[in-house]
Amino acid sequence: MNVVKIQGIKLGEGRPKICVPITGRTEEEIRLRLEELQAAGPDLAEWRADWYEDVFDREKLKDMLAFLRRELGEMPLLVTFRTKEEGGEQEISQEAYRDFLQQVIASGQADLVDVELFRGEELLSEICREAHEAGVKVAASSHDFHGTPEKEEMIRRLRRMQDCGADLLKLAAMPQNPGDVLTLLSATWEMKEKYARQPLITMSMGGTGLVSRLTGEVFGSALTFGSAGVASAPGQIGVQELKAALKLFHENGFSA
Repeated sequence: MNVVKIQGIKLGEGRPKICVPITGRTEEEIRLRLEELQAAGPDLAEWRADWYEDVFDREKLKDMLAFLRRELGEMPLLVTFRTKEEGGEQEISQEAYRDFLQQVIASGQADLVDVELFRGEELLSEICREAHEAGVKVAASSHDFHGTPEKEEMIRRLRRMQDCGADLLKLAAMPQNPGDVLTLLSATWEMKEKYARQPLITMSMGGTGLVSRLTGEVFGSALTFGSAGVASAPGQIGVQELKAALKLFHENGFSA
């Protein structure tokens, strides 16, 4: 499997890395979330641009990206517009979604962009090409907030992301019972062992799925999301708790 290098971080090698989302509807709220993130000290930051009320103002978007890049320094920055259909905060058209991604890539401020698989494989492939030409990595993603797909379907989605040229392959699902968590972990392991050329990011959401956020090194997930204030998805826990759990698995020989 390829190791994806971003700034000084290597995804797909060693313990899973920790990413903290930056939410906030206003510049003031974003600044507060950023301060909380910096105090927590994760490996990466994700800006959830769909929370930002001025995200569709080109100049304000440009200014916010520059501000985040300046404040984060060498910490890798993932920029995400999570669509309403996949748990995000705002509606967005297909053209506006493409335009947003292209603006972020052209800004030179982001290290990674998130692209949802179900916005279309043609768009995902297009953005992968444009991002790679600009030296930006792509995290393809799929989110199910109402249930957990069959194992074969989850593997199929991850393979489609990989075939489109994504650098990181992300899948999140909501368990209805502990068996759904096992299904996701089994899909992660099988994908890693049989098909993955790129690092995986998988998680089962909510309290039932918490174990999946902690055991990535065992089953093959290279990154996990934690909170430093406001959680952006069900089941996220604080960065310090995450660090302690990941260290426990890493130092006691539980890695695959």
